[in-house]
Amino acid sequence: MPMSTEEMLRVTVTAIAHRTGEQQSDLAAALGLTQSQISRRQHGRAAWTLQDCDRLAAHWGMPVLDLLAGPTHALAKLHADRVTTHATQTLIPIDTPPPTAPPTPEPEPAPAEPAETPAPTTPGPPAAPKRVTAPAGPLADQIRKRVKQELAAHGGDLETTRATLIKRAVPDVMALFAASRVGGRYEHSEFPPTADILKKTSQKGADQIWEGRPKWRSEDLYRAARSGHVTIEVTVLDMNAAYLSALKAWLPIGKLVHTEGHPHDPKRSGVHRVTPAPWNEPDLPSPLGARKEPGPLWITEPTLRLLLRCAKLGFCEAPVIHESLTSGASEGLLEKMRRALTEVRREATTQNDELTTEYVKSMYSKFVSTIGESSANREIRRPDWMHIIRSQAFANLWLKAYKAHTAGLTVVQISGTDELHIAGDWQQVFPEGRDLAQVKAKSLYTLGE
Repeated sequence: MPMSTEEMLRVTVTAIAHRTGEQQSDLAAALGLTQSQISRRQHGRAAWTLQDCDRLAAHWGMPVLDLLAGPTHALAKLHADRVTTHATQTLIPIDTPPPTAPPTPEPEPAPAEPAETPAPTTPGPPAAPKRVTAPAGPLADQIRKRVKQELAAHGGDLETTRATLIKRAVPDVMALFAASRVGGRYEHSEFPPTADILKKTSQKGADQIWEGRPKWRSEDLYRAARSGHVTIEVTVLDMNAAYLSALKAWLPIGKLVHTEGHPHDPKRSGVHRVTPAPWNEPDLPSPLGARKEPGPLWITEPTLRLLLRCAKLGFCEAPVIHESLTSGASEGLLEKMRRALTEVRREATTQNDELTTEYVKSMYSKFVSTIGESSANREIRRPDWMHIIRSQAFANLWLKAYKAHTAGLTVVQISGTDELHIAGDWQQVFPEGRDLAQVKAKSLYTLGE
């Protein structure tokens, strides 16, 4: 069966782009589109328009009819000065491997699914025309420059500048993310198909994922305090920038693929339907947080890894994995961006620069809150990432509680993403300060007074 005009055009675009050495980001800049829009057209999830054809033909300096006549004819019409010296012709759609070829084995981190694996060319940055090339300086300078620009534009008015920076936090953090991915080994999928369990049941409803949000207190201790048998001084510790720390998480690279009953693969990440074992530790919260209902539930990668770790520590049995939706994963997808935000935040807190501190906080918190199904961010739709990052923050808090417990401190309460109530000399266990690896005392109260 002959190829359709649309299929022929996709093959032609791939062939010419490979011959000219161009990436999807280069075509996006030339056509006034985003890289993800180019990707969707090349994967057949969106159609090339007549206007796109006009712009492609103009970009490559040939009549539209020559462009639509097939790859062999179009390549013959390509001007010699557009051909890169190291390119060879290929008919593989940009950023998509051939349908019959097996996935290429990769060292850690594990490769994504075949449909999402980068082609054997260096992947370009993931989204908008402004993201075609790597930034001239360190990524952190991109944040510093924005603050200086807005301060100058508003004559040093802090309140107006703060409002403007917070309003721009989403596009700014997405630009920072795109810049951080330039030259990255893997090109992540920005709009993979969304599994039903990750879709909200209504506009204000929730999906089926349980994040393990902690909400726990030591009932034995509170019971003894109410009975007057114990009086104890409790310090409320605040974990600094919990979501910023949680950006270091194993994230799926490509679309999630369904498997049933397989053992956990540490080189993959996603969501899993499991039946957890009973939790019978009175002095520590369950890694599942406040969940009381028995039976199977969908959890994220960080929660599963934490449950498996607790099983190795002897706190509980390992959960039974019924089915999973996973992809090849990397722990470094957000790492460059995280380091840049951490660097600027550290400088700002040291200098008591609340404007920059608030701007950085708005960037990473809005990144997490808008990468799911949000109209505030149309450059990516990864509800799996959103759930995983949130769950990683909760897992990090649990690990802090466990660290305190093993050091002989009494864990009184744990809640939210960043609040740990501790009795004992916590300064011997946790360094005090405002940096990511530090904690700060929020308040002090007496239990049983």
